[in-house]
Amino acid sequence: MRPKGTSLILWAMVLAGMILLAGTCSPPKPEPVKTVTIPDGEYDPAVWGKAYPLEYDSWLKSKEPDPPGSKYRKGWTGNAKFDKLSEYPFMALLLNGWGFGVEYNEIRGHHYMLIDQLEIDPSRLKAGGVCLTCKTPFAPKLKEELGPSYFQDPYVEVHAKIPAQFQRMGVMCIDCHDNKTMDLKFSRWTLDKALADMGKDPKTATRQEKRSLVCAQCHVSYIIKKDKDMKSIDVFFPWQGSKEGDISIENIIKVIKSDPAYLEWKQTVTGFKLGFSRHPEYEVYTKNSTHWQAGVSCADCHMQYMRVGANKISNHNVGSPLAQGMTACQQCHAETAQWLKDRVLAIQDRTTSLLNRAGYATAVAAKLFEAAHQAQAGGKNINQDLYKKAKDLYEEAFYRINYIGAENSAGFHNPTEAGRICGDAVAFAEKSSALLRQALAQAGVEVPANVNLELAKYLQKRGVKGLNFKPAEEFKDPYHIQELLTPAASLGLPVAAQ
Repeated sequence: MRPKGTSLILWAMVLAGMILLAGTCSPPKPEPVKTVTIPDGEYDPAVWGKAYPLEYDSWLKSKEPDPPGSKYRKGWTGNAKFDKLSEYPFMALLLNGWGFGVEYNEIRGHHYMLIDQLEIDPSRLKAGGVCLTCKTPFAPKLKEELGPSYFQDPYVEVHAKIPAQFQRMGVMCIDCHDNKTMDLKFSRWTLDKALADMGKDPKTATRQEKRSLVCAQCHVSYIIKKDKDMKSIDVFFPWQGSKEGDISIENIIKVIKSDPAYLEWKQTVTGFKLGFSRHPEYEVYTKNSTHWQAGVSCADCHMQYMRVGANKISNHNVGSPLAQGMTACQQCHAETAQWLKDRVLAIQDRTTSLLNRAGYATAVAAKLFEAAHQAQAGGKNINQDLYKKAKDLYEEAFYRINYIGAENSAGFHNPTEAGRICGDAVAFAEKSSALLRQALAQAGVEVPANVNLELAKYLQKRGVKGLNFKPAEEFKDPYHIQELLTPAASLGLPVAAQ
């Protein structure tokens, strides 16, 4: 028999070997990030990248095409230009007379945010340097140096004051990070003022709040204030009267209507001066959405944590989870990636259906206003009481579809709120049309049951570039909204666009 001591020693050696083997197979522990101070006034991301190479490398990838993810907002999931007016033809009618009615493309990756401005149809550059406010980290410096001229000087002149090596570069590290501590920071005066207008001190924001608010420096709606000559004189977020977590479309419309200086353009089909909403992602998301109430920030979904070797970083290739394999969603949800993707697309399908219904209903009302104006010019007496009520209702509808149409999640950020807004828009538009039909009938004007929207007129040969509508299968309306509201033949569009 072997001595018991020998067995104990043998088992001890085996156990030690197992522990050693387990240690070599386990994943390495993340290395703690060592903060590096970047010199004051250093804008160049490459310099920041020497200190934070992993984040810099992921930031560089924002110029690379992402794999296809969604059938909506295709620019972001492919980094190819995608014509929004062809995707939603009613917008070409409703936005005619405005730069967005000339060229309006789906959002692309951050790499392209300034490039897209430079390559847009030249007729869209009339708003001046103010359009650089979200597009370059030099905007605060230019505003301070140029004063009022920053807002109203020609875009190309203000843009030329950006250092040459950064004239095609959009968001940079300095936009969101303090150069000494790497803490998240707010670099735009517009956000500081908007938060103060809601009674919130920007300095009291928690780190998790900042992970959404740094995005809210740009992913919000804003108003470009005009003087009597329609020159730009200011830019601000229409959050006055709202509360944090409750920035409603109703209150934004109230702000827009509160001052004629906030009416930025004149709609061709109606002749009305109107305001405009731009990409209100933050407002829609924070309006009591499920994820917002759960404490989820923008960065949790669009800059999900990722491992690079032994390091854990935030993905700075900011993009849609749909194009990134739903990995951000699976940080919290146990379901498969395909199940989660199907859920997102189902929400976007419903929202797009409602947006189409609201959009075409509003387009019909717009053409009825055009008919009313033509009747008045021909000596017909249009009931002004009915006309004014119809106009108020029409504007309520227009601002709502403009708001959801500009929001870049196709409803997913807040499905219930997006559905509510689109549903209200349908009701306002149809009531407006009913009042106009009544006024036209009283004036002895015969109104057809199906109104000719003449969409081809608004879609063809837009702007200086002469952009043309090119029908494609992806522009096909899956809900046949156009067929419901207007006979196909009267649209004047190719069959492929129906």
